Amino acid sequence: MRSTLPYKQQVVLAGALALVAVCLSAVLAHAEPEKKTDQKTPPKKLTGAELYAINCARCHPERYATEFTAAQWKTIMLHMRVRANLPAAQAKEILKYLQEDSGN
Repeated sequence: MRSTLPYKQQVVLAGALALVAVCLSAVLAHAEPEKKTDQKTPPKKLTGAELYAINCARCHPERYATEFTAAQWKTIMLHMRVRANLPAAQAKEILKYLQEDSGN
């Protein structure tokens, strides 16, 4: 297929396209990589007191840690962990919180 443009115009057009390609590659090479906006920060580790307030106090009136001994709190947590479907790590944090101030 024969071009309808004169030779001079073809050379100028080819040069212009080459210049655009070089400029575009330079811009892309110096562009910052895309930052992912869907990156989530790791969840804050909740304290035993916070977990107690979230999980226990929503169904029960607030109980003071001194109302039961450390052994009684352990028994209560074994039972309530199953009933409330608490993950083991959260149950341990709540138990630790309650036993620290328990009425030994």
